[in-house]
Amino acid sequence: MTLHTAPRTFGVEEELLLVDPVTGVPQAVSGSVISHAQRHDELFLTGGRRSGPLETELQREQLETATPVCTSLGELSEHVRSARLAAAESAAGIGADVAALGTSPVSVRPSLTPTDRYLRMLDAYGPAAGEQLTCGCHVHVGIESPEEGVAVLDRIRPWLPPLLALSANSPFWQGADTGYDSWRHQVWSRWPSSGPTELFGSAAAYRATVEALLATGALVDEGMIYFDARLSRNYPTVEVRVPDVCLDADDAVLIAAFVRALVDTAALAWRAGEPPDPVRADLMRLAMWRAGRSGLRGDLIHPCTRRAAPAFAVVAALLDHLTPALDRSGDLDTVTRLLHGLLERGNGARFQRDVHARTHDVAAVVARAVDHTLAI
Repeated sequence: MTLHTAPRTFGVEEELLLVDPVTGVPQAVSGSVISHAQRHDELFLTGGRRSGPLETELQREQLETATPVCTSLGELSEHVRSARLAAAESAAGIGADVAALGTSPVSVRPSLTPTDRYLRMLDAYGPAAGEQLTCGCHVHVGIESPEEGVAVLDRIRPWLPPLLALSANSPFWQGADTGYDSWRHQVWSRWPSSGPTELFGSAAAYRATVEALLATGALVDEGMIYFDARLSRNYPTVEVRVPDVCLDADDAVLIAAFVRALVDTAALAWRAGEPPDPVRADLMRLAMWRAGRSGLRGDLIHPCTRRAAPAFAVVAALLDHLTPALDRSGDLDTVTRLLHGLLERGNGARFQRDVHARTHDVAAVVARAVDHTLAI
């Protein structure tokens, strides 16, 4: 009999596009959507439990949802779906739809949310901020201490690119196919503090790195520490920020399960005295580019060999790496089933391209994505 230990807590934040139900054009209505939700508090309640708040983001054409802290995949799945439903019902109240898309397939000129912070970012970064209409999925996993958290950050780095390949859901930009499965990752990489990191070694070294970046004056504030994975400023968690928002709720749950298992695996390796892989950040950046470029369609950079390998072989290696942790948490069967489903139908980028190949219409891509976002 397998011994299951108490699982780490985790939660998911998802960014969604607000779109016109007919044209698919993103709509700058996030403030109105949130006002509607606040007037209809029952939209946040599912089974007597609050799904979590809706929040504005950098652009008025997007909305952020957040699950509460969860302990099981079943609980997380329920809250991901209920948060999407709450966002959709709130958007419908003012005549809009929500779509879990990493970028807009339809051409758009984003409209910045006019907060002091975002206006400062627009002034500091120009088009890098003004054009930044992208939607990601951020996974938080509980840690016992900053030292454990930094040990985790140092050890999960090689395994993050496959998460981008699995979640990739942003092939279109300004009405055209970019040829990338995740163009969001390319757009996001414009931020000066985004991307992979070198090894930190300790919580003190992590903090010193953050302070050194802030001391340059190039960042508006500490919230712009946009590492691929970081310590949360507000919660005792590691936050992984690599994935695109997933079109299918099941895929968001799968990615979250992988991230929790990565954290658990890394923490155990640290406690056992196993050193982190010293792979350089420039190699990590290349591996992440490769994952965003071709997703699951071609080769990825294998986390162990540093050589090109078929995407399915790299995903199989990820599952093998995480099998002990998934078994301990009781998630292995569910994760295996969810992964099989994703690999069989493809990621969100494949879905979008399939719709476009049939319709030759980016508005149809958005319409199908709206339906898929809320699919049970």
